[in-house]
Amino acid sequence: MPDTSDTTHSESNLTNQGDMMTAQHVTDIPTGIAYEVPDALPERIRSVGGVDWPADPARSVLLVHDMQDHFVDKYQRDAEPMSSVIGGIQKLVATARAAGVPVVFSAQPGEQDPVERALLTDFWGTGPRTSATGLIPELGEAGEIADSERMCKWRYSAFQRTDLHHRLAESDRDTLVITGVYANIGIKATALEAFMTDIRSVVVADAVADFTVDEH
Repeated sequence: MPDTSDTTHSESNLTNQGDMMTAQHVTDIPTGIAYEVPDALPERIRSVGGVDWPADPARSVLLVHDMQDHFVDKYQRDAEPMSSVIGGIQKLVATARAAGVPVVFSAQPGEQDPVERALLTDFWGTGPRTSATGLIPELGEAGEIADSERMCKWRYSAFQRTDLHHRLAESDRDTLVITGVYANIGIKATALEAFMTDIRSVVVADAVADFTVDEH
């Protein structure tokens, strides 16, 4: 009798769909997230390699990634890291606008059609409700968010099924400064796709957040 104790999915987690066996497991986003970000985080990041691309205002676009109630409400807003992240993003948005740097606020839509949401449902369920998809009100303290600054986002990467590449090309810019949540999911995916399409990505270490400090 073969030993099946090391199989990836137990039989109870498998369902028959025609001739296919598929694993059904939805990941719950943690709630009440709070953790301290080490002061030495930038040095720790550099220790594993990388480059110090400058965030030249003449070449940059600022991306505020998915700072929606649905995601930010998972954090303790008055605790680290979110309290500092919100303040940092407010300053970055105000500074970018003053310097003529385009700002893009990505946001996932609510009540997504299952066909549109597709594989995301298998991992994260049906997604945010429309009532929770607004950008957090604190972002408006840096100035009114124009409709032209908003961008509907459908996948981890902010480049997929959006006009982000067009926004960069239209403004003759090749650097994307990234802030927001979640650092190890959408922000990482966006930075990777930027690199693969010759766009420099600058992730602001103290203006992003994730589930834990290790994922940060």
